[in-house]
Amino acid sequence: MGAASLLVMALAAPAHAAEPSNEQLKQEIEALKAELQALKALVAGKVTAAAGTAAPQPEAAVPGQANEATQTATKADVEGVRADLENYKYENQRQRDTKTALTTRGTKLGGSVQARFTHQSPGTSSGSTATATERHSSFDISQATLNLAGSLFRDYAEGRDLDYRVAFAYATNSPANHNSQFNLTDAYLQYSPVPTKGGLDDPQLTLRFGQQQIPFGLEAQVGEELRPVIQSAQFLSTLGVGTRQIGLIVRGDVDPYVDYGFNYRAPLLEYAVGIVNGSGPNKSDDNGHKDYLGRVALTLPVDYYSLLRELKVGASHYRGKKNLTRSVAGAQTFVTAGRSTRTGFDIYYNHAPFGVTYEYAEGRDEALAGGTGATTQTVKSRGQYLTLFYTWGEQWVRAYRAQAKYDDWWPKSYQAFARYDVWDPNRDTQRDSIRVSTLGLNVFFAETTKFQVNLARTDYQDAAVDDSDALLVQFQYGF
Repeated sequence: MGAASLLVMALAAPAHAAEPSNEQLKQEIEALKAELQALKALVAGKVTAAAGTAAPQPEAAVPGQANEATQTATKADVEGVRADLENYKYENQRQRDTKTALTTRGTKLGGSVQARFTHQSPGTSSGSTATATERHSSFDISQATLNLAGSLFRDYAEGRDLDYRVAFAYATNSPANHNSQFNLTDAYLQYSPVPTKGGLDDPQLTLRFGQQQIPFGLEAQVGEELRPVIQSAQFLSTLGVGTRQIGLIVRGDVDPYVDYGFNYRAPLLEYAVGIVNGSGPNKSDDNGHKDYLGRVALTLPVDYYSLLRELKVGASHYRGKKNLTRSVAGAQTFVTAGRSTRTGFDIYYNHAPFGVTYEYAEGRDEALAGGTGATTQTVKSRGQYLTLFYTWGEQWVRAYRAQAKYDDWWPKSYQAFARYDVWDPNRDTQRDSIRVSTLGLNVFFAETTKFQVNLARTDYQDAAVDDSDALLVQFQYGF
């Protein structure tokens, strides 16, 4: 009879039976402990024998605590895990080699495409052959861009990063030749010489060297894919402030107001100074003079909930010299270098849902007077525009943006605007100004996609030129 049975019978004996002595109880308990130890050793020996390892020494039993069976992986299990891991590593490397574009440095690839439909009255034969009939409508790819940007040196300790950007843009040549160009637009290095550590309340300072947009006014600094109106302000192209220049430009700000709850940052003062060739993009300097530029902008230091939030006033100045030539025997001959200056003033206010932008720009250019000498005269030009817009929807509301899903769902927004744009090429000449009035609607229905409709009326003060009306419909998407 086992020790356990003896113990049970002893405890179950009637009360009148003689109680066992202490010595007898001690012997029975020792016998019970010995039997439990033997059973435990037997079970452990069977498990280790199946695994091909030596049995561990039995441990002392802990009263009131159940024993857990020890499980040990077999050699086949270990080899199977190793094989699965090698297969996983091979497949990941294969996918990276065959499905991923590899670069020496971390690179972000982006771009945009604009597909446009235009209907205008009266018709035009511009860009067509001499024998072509006038056209009233056309489908066009007005622009396609491709850009690469990244970091050459990332300073995680103090934020003194060295970044780069390279961008290209498609532009049509003559439709009669059915060809196009793919030109370099941006190509610059940008360095942050002061520590920022990534904080919104740190002042910013960057040195940008290379080909880039110049800091003049508002619209000249905005990428083509972000401008709200399909047709940009007239003075951007006529005064040349919308073109890229090659040189060194320093940008920075002072005393930013920050509201972390809304991820809002508004520097009290923004500034930019620079020196450039002045001959335009993708060109070496064409004379012995450099062009100089500067800009300052002041944002009112008000609370986030103030009605005057995002009210910014700026002023810009650009000066340089350009070559003045005459046609001699069918060839352009250099005569002298004429002074050229650009001065601008702008106001920006964007307090959702209302917004206002106003820009004024004035140009003074020395030009050759009549005759054959080097006598010059100053031509004064002026351009300005006023834009009023109203935005509704959820795309710029932080709570809605956080709900974006992987199927490219994005909260929709709508923006209606009206713009009045005036350009006077020569203020000393009467009735030569051009006025463009535009009504439009922008629909933002994906993170990088928008649909634009513009109705534009162009009025010419010159009675010899007919006024025109145009409907422009543009679908723009980015990647």
